[in-house]
Amino acid sequence: MPVKHTMPSFLKGVVSAEVYERWLDRKAVAHVKRDRARGHDPTRATRTLYKEAIHAAVLVSEGIDAYTGEALHWQLISTYNNDESKLGRHSYKARFALLPSVDHIDAGSTEASFRICAWRTNDAKNDLSHAEFVALCRRVVAHVDDR
Repeated sequence: MPVKHTMPSFLKGVVSAEVYERWLDRKAVAHVKRDRARGHDPTRATRTLYKEAIHAAVLVSEGIDAYTGEALHWQLISTYNNDESKLGRHSYKARFALLPSVDHIDAGSTEASFRICAWRTNDAKNDLSHAEFVALCRRVVAHVDDR
């Protein structure tokens, strides 16, 4: 796959431009497929537009989780193995908690607007909006503090 995007400075020496470009393409394809299945306009949910939006989100992230501020483990991109995951189950997946993932800022949005966060964070956020996710986190902290 030809390299089309400038490598973010924080990825130099961590992953190759080819690995980054492959990851970017795969994330764009997956999100386009999901959004089109949710009824998004196919002229606005395109691989090219999504790749550009995801790349922009990566640059803005500066390599950290948009919600927690944790440093993401970019060396893990494109290394997850489904067969190994089935064998290792929870312990295998746990090693990928800080794997960079692409989060829709608002799952209901018809625009290609993304943030980069850890896989663990994205799992916890699920389809919540940013405000809903923050409110949930506050309720969790308040509950723990009250105990």
